[in-house]
Amino acid sequence: MANLVPAHRVKDLPGYLTYRVFSAIFGVLPEPLMRRFGTGAGRLLGRLAKGRRQLATKHMRRVLGEAASSEQVESAVDDMFASYGRYWAEVFWTRPRRVEQIFNATEVVNAEAIVRARDAGKGIILALPHLGNWEAAGPQTHHLGIPVLAVAEALPNQKIVDWFLKARGFLGIEVIIPGMHDNISGRLKKRLEEGGTIALVTDRDIDGKGVEVEFFGEVTTMPAGPVSLSIRTEAPVIPVGAFFNPGKGHRFVVHDPVEIPSEGRLRERVALGTQNMANIFESFIRQDPSQWHLFQPNWPTDRDSA
Repeated sequence: MANLVPAHRVKDLPGYLTYRVFSAIFGVLPEPLMRRFGTGAGRLLGRLAKGRRQLATKHMRRVLGEAASSEQVESAVDDMFASYGRYWAEVFWTRPRRVEQIFNATEVVNAEAIVRARDAGKGIILALPHLGNWEAAGPQTHHLGIPVLAVAEALPNQKIVDWFLKARGFLGIEVIIPGMHDNISGRLKKRLEEGGTIALVTDRDIDGKGVEVEFFGEVTTMPAGPVSLSIRTEAPVIPVGAFFNPGKGHRFVVHDPVEIPSEGRLRERVALGTQNMANIFESFIRQDPSQWHLFQPNWPTDRDSA
């Protein structure tokens, strides 16, 4: 009797095949066309996705401030969706044969902060907001001798998850996923204790268990993981802002390590360190708000009005 394909795998096929079709289409395009089509598709999506656009407009108003005109905010939101479209276009376009091309078109500002942490041998915690295409840093981290272990959000479609793991793998990024891999915290701690590097995209508190911070003038919560791990392992938390260049390539801005109090109660040290990290994220996002890909509720008032 032939083995039957599990029902959940059959349900995964349409979504997975959609990803493969987009990957095939964008994969044959030259880089400039890929970029143009991606940003154009993003702008179109921004006009059609009314609910996400409304939420993105609230986020952009926080970033730009009340002094910004409605026209300025709307233009920034258009650019925000265009930037997100470029991100996905690059995801679909990337191939192993293009890794060197991605590396050569990438600039790292203040890479010395990472080199110093690498040489100290206590591990590195790279903390990032959802800016630009942070995954394009994979070839750079590999070149610096700090291959990265990252945590990604779980998705309901296992076939798409498998595809993402493979795609990030040839960029030099090993990914672990809650629910798919056991003992996430223990794996991260072990990697740091071995002098390794982890990357945490941590401007959004997915499970609602973070610590309170003031972020763009309003209180919300932010994951405490980076600072908590730093206190437990002595690995520095190094914030990184990922930005698209106006044309081809990327620019990664490396901040000096987050200041974390060395004395006091653990809860207070974590709270103060996380607030300092949030302040650095603010400074990154203000450099180019349109590259901040945040389309989910992130403040209590977002959730109250959703």
